[in-house]
Amino acid sequence: MNQYQPTNLSVLNDPIYGFITIPESFISDLIEHPYFQRLRRISQVGLSHLVYPGAHHTRFQHAIGSMHLMQKALSVLKRKGVLISPEESRAVYTAILLHDIGHGPFSHALENSLVKGVEHETLSLRFMEVLNTEFQGALSLAIDIFKGVYPRKFLNQLVSSQLDMDRLDYLKRDSFYAGVPEGNINADRMITMLNVQDDRLVLEEKGMYSVEKFIVARRLMYWQVYLHKTGLAAEKLLEKVLKRAKELVSKGVEVPASEPLSYFLQHPVSAKRLDIHTLEVFAKLDDYDLLSAIKTWAFHKDRVLSVLSENLINRKLPKVLLQNEPFDPTWLKECREQALQKLNMTVAELEYFVYDGHITNQAYDSVNNPIRILLKDGTVKDIAEASDYLNIQALSKPVYKYYICFPKD
Repeated sequence: MNQYQPTNLSVLNDPIYGFITIPESFISDLIEHPYFQRLRRISQVGLSHLVYPGAHHTRFQHAIGSMHLMQKALSVLKRKGVLISPEESRAVYTAILLHDIGHGPFSHALENSLVKGVEHETLSLRFMEVLNTEFQGALSLAIDIFKGVYPRKFLNQLVSSQLDMDRLDYLKRDSFYAGVPEGNINADRMITMLNVQDDRLVLEEKGMYSVEKFIVARRLMYWQVYLHKTGLAAEKLLEKVLKRAKELVSKGVEVPASEPLSYFLQHPVSAKRLDIHTLEVFAKLDDYDLLSAIKTWAFHKDRVLSVLSENLINRKLPKVLLQNEPFDPTWLKECREQALQKLNMTVAELEYFVYDGHITNQAYDSVNNPIRILLKDGTVKDIAEASDYLNIQALSKPVYKYYICFPKD
């Protein structure tokens, strides 16, 4: 078997952090791989650009930025006496670099729509396993860290926790590109205050105020960007477009699309059917496949598909009502009956134009993998307990909001 031959190192220029140095040639080779290059064509924040015109950044940029923050984090921990081997460093760089490689078109907007019951983290793991074979086992340790089975738990926490490099980058990056300053956190300060105690990631007490701002910023970014009601309307409309296309294909109606997209329209894919062939097809699918198809579908003979597609392309988004309490079932029924009369369509078709649901925002989870503060006396407390900012405990509770979407006319 031919031995793996690394390529040269490189430096990237990032608008958030400036110059980013790729730590080693193996990481450069992963970045150059077609699986990873696909992330250049995957939107970081779905259809949020329909609300915030600048939000056109990609998963590629986010992954590189997360890896850059990981380099800073490991450097800080090593200076504080935490022993991290070169093999562990490479592995944790690999894990954070590839943590989002399983995202499909428009990221979270179509999660579970193309592959039923499979989260992007599962797809990321599958891609890492395929790459591990291709790179002759070089990703084995990274996979263990990603899965959380490696004994040194703090390494997994750097990749996936409530204060991981993923969250630190996406809040800074998404707030920058969306132009929403409320999400701009002090990532450098928090990273500088990182430490390890009893094999768990902790944050020194001096960084507590930065963490408080981080939690509040996360809450604000979810309401202002990720769960913005207009962005929500756009992403639900995208879901409906794809659902209608699948329904027509299942009935034998021709729905033109690229070869990768046609595969997912024709084959219901779930966790049980996620074989290597399906994964390879998924690796060829990106935002461009969907956008190109939707532009074509705007002229489709099926009225529902054409109207939905044209509305999305031209930003004719449904009206959204959002409230803190569930809608009255009687009122919802009356709304559907009125829409049925005005829109002149069947009950089945109406479900593509009038629909309701709920969204959830939980800025901080004090139960699962909490943020631990290392106090000056050496004790460790949950941020919700250590902080004198009472809102932290309030932000630990999930907040539900209920919506209904319907045509503006």
